[in-house]
Amino acid sequence: MAFDTLIVFAGVYPDVESAETDYDLVKELHTKERLMDAYDAAVIHRREDGKVKITRKHETPTRVGGVLGGGAGLATGLVVALFPFAAVGGGLLAATSAGGALLGAVAGHAAAGMSREDLKELGESLDNGEAGLVVVGVMDMEARIEDSMRHAEKLQKKQLRADVEALERDAKDATEQ
Repeated sequence: MAFDTLIVFAGVYPDVESAETDYDLVKELHTKERLMDAYDAAVIHRREDGKVKITRKHETPTRVGGVLGGGAGLATGLVVALFPFAAVGGGLLAATSAGGALLGAVAGHAAAGMSREDLKELGESLDNGEAGLVVVGVMDMEARIEDSMRHAEKLQKKQLRADVEALERDAKDATEQ
């Protein structure tokens, strides 16, 4: 098994605009400053009806190269593990059976890579705001990611252990079905 330890940040925000501002700051570490070659991120918005919507997401290979071509990264997987009926844009994330299987595989691995207590804490934390930002990155970028999420009212960080080979295998199987 090829395990990789990643860092997960979950920021709670008073509004979507603040979360998206920090999303852009994290993205700049990748695009402009070229300090970070791989990360996943998802901005979530809790609507007035209580439903969760992913308003923006970014997936690059967090050392899990083959999986993310399907549009489902570990940050999106964590959001789905925490909020199973999350929507992206106007529809549910699992719009197709292959897309649902891929998302299920990634969500399962994301959830399995953290303790139940850590997942519970992240979910409860994100329940307290109108918006949230979930970022999954490599451990050596921890301080830079944390600094970029400066508008968060509350910021939690947890470790996620991903079995890279199993995740790639399960994602491949899911997209071939």
